[in-house]
Amino acid sequence: MSVNAGDDGRRFVQVEVEVPGSPEEVWRAIATGPGISSWFVPTEVEERVGGAFTANFGMGMESTSTIAEWDPPRSFRKDGDGMDPDAPPVATEWFVEAKSGGTCVVRVVHSWFASTDEWDGQWEAVEQGWISFFSILRLSLIHFPGQPCSAFDAAGMSSGSQSEAWTALAVPIGLTDAMVGQEVRSSAFVPGLSGKVESIRHGEEQSIMILTSEPEPGICYVSAMPMGELNYVSIRFYFFGDGAAAAKAKFEPEWSVWFAERFPMGY
Repeated sequence: MSVNAGDDGRRFVQVEVEVPGSPEEVWRAIATGPGISSWFVPTEVEERVGGAFTANFGMGMESTSTIAEWDPPRSFRKDGDGMDPDAPPVATEWFVEAKSGGTCVVRVVHSWFASTDEWDGQWEAVEQGWISFFSILRLSLIHFPGQPCSAFDAAGMSSGSQSEAWTALAVPIGLTDAMVGQEVRSSAFVPGLSGKVESIRHGEEQSIMILTSEPEPGICYVSAMPMGELNYVSIRFYFFGDGAAAAKAKFEPEWSVWFAERFPMGY
């Protein structure tokens, strides 16, 4: 995938995924604060034209845009997603398209006008990021539709190669030589985690998606990727059901301490 460029100077990237559910169910997942927070990052949405759309990426990184069009359960557009004050203005459009068999296609399109490819690399990275998050969206709608969700992540930095960083993260979590469909379980030196491997990605970002059974039913995303001269390693949990909030309260501190001891941010 890459940036698409038109003769009028419009450039855009787009990503789509097919998910189960009616348009109304899928709309709640992609256009409301609780819905988006159950597969992306903590997000607040004022569900109206002129409303604020605020996504919190942690570590002081927050993105706020303004809803310019609002047509539930079909589409909405928000303006102001530029990643840099010097970047061209960006419009982001979301679409829900009903398909036969009780599924919908979700599509996101980021568009901007520019005469050069200066910003293409950053938006190609955003495009790649949506692939992972859309996998979480799809799993959440398959296994946990409409259920309450509590999510958190823990992260840190690691020196050495990406392969070394991944090994340091994956071995104690029980992901060594993991394969899709395999049941995995963390070691006794790691906060409890077990479940089935749903997907594996290799490349600039190495990651594994797990459908968890312990400590609570949900989704776990483990990843390592280069960041400058270091590697950024993280684990993200989405717990679902009546026990989700209690599981977050218990395990978020445990995973935060584990990461701080092994992958300190203060390199």
